[in-house]
Amino acid sequence: MVKTRRNTFMMGILLSACWLMAGCTVIDDDLSNCDNDYQLDYEIRLVTNMSIEMETQLSIVTDAGIAEVLRNHLKNIFTDYAHDVDLSFYDTENNQPRLQHDQHIMDANQQSYTINLPKRQYKHLAVANVLNNSVVSLLQDDFCRTSQLGLTTRDTIDSHTTGLFTARLPMNVLEGVDQQFKVNLYMVNCAAALVIDPRKQDVSNIRVYSTGFASQFNINDSTYIFAAQPPMVRTTELRDATGSRLCFCSVNFPSREPYYNGVGSRSVIETEDPFIAQPGQETLWQFEVYVWKDGKITKTVLSINKPLRAGQLTIIKGWITGEGAVQTSDQTVGVSVTLDWNEGGIYNPDL
Repeated sequence: MVKTRRNTFMMGILLSACWLMAGCTVIDDDLSNCDNDYQLDYEIRLVTNMSIEMETQLSIVTDAGIAEVLRNHLKNIFTDYAHDVDLSFYDTENNQPRLQHDQHIMDANQQSYTINLPKRQYKHLAVANVLNNSVVSLLQDDFCRTSQLGLTTRDTIDSHTTGLFTARLPMNVLEGVDQQFKVNLYMVNCAAALVIDPRKQDVSNIRVYSTGFASQFNINDSTYIFAAQPPMVRTTELRDATGSRLCFCSVNFPSREPYYNGVGSRSVIETEDPFIAQPGQETLWQFEVYVWKDGKITKTVLSINKPLRAGQLTIIKGWITGEGAVQTSDQTVGVSVTLDWNEGGIYNPDL
């Protein structure tokens, strides 16, 4: 049984039912709404297989150097540390604009804030670590149903630069009752890594992209949206000190789930083994590798039929052949090679 690591931190938030300075008349002239305090405890839950995936896929003898580099590269992605939080409170009965919006810089494992809310029913959405993510933005968040995390609209994008967490919670804030609300925030992005053994081949000019991932995430109902043509994600090239191994890593939204008997399924992150999945019949996501060798370009497409889920790291291992192709011993990965490929189709637009 695969075990996942769960790291948590608590952020207590006190809600005062009175509007400070302005008084209750800002929303409701009924002064009975005042003088009640409510506490929200935010818990970021990092459920990830990163350590287990690295231990099982990377050899301590031949891959130790690249494992260290990869772990350092992902330390700010798979983390239980929140830099910033964005908190929104919406009406639950009508499709009204957002009632309350608070943004805070945490830079800590625990933090408390005072937020002023009158008694009523709310739908609360929370997002963490968006501020420093250069690829993903919080969009259309004036309304609960349309609030989403979305990518920059380009055919080719860079990898995500932060681990993203979200939560949603219905809240019935009562008058004169001591209440405590617990909000669990879960990771919504993931990572893929291709580790290559050069085998003495010239790899001074090599580009790797990943593709097949969601382009948007609906925060209210926790669902992913997939474009008809998913964007290509530029990987970050990592090398160990000796150059004996290369690693190309992307951070992105998850892939689609396999379809069993024509019905799609998505894992529930609270299961005991959230990253165990049977392969599907169809390709779910891919690596595209371009190698320049002897004045020609060899293109290799590695097709993966196992899903890549939120909080997950998947490592694919391979090697470079004399023709510049990438091969792998993983029988679950499909390989397609095009020799003397036309350079004109490489996804490398101006930044």
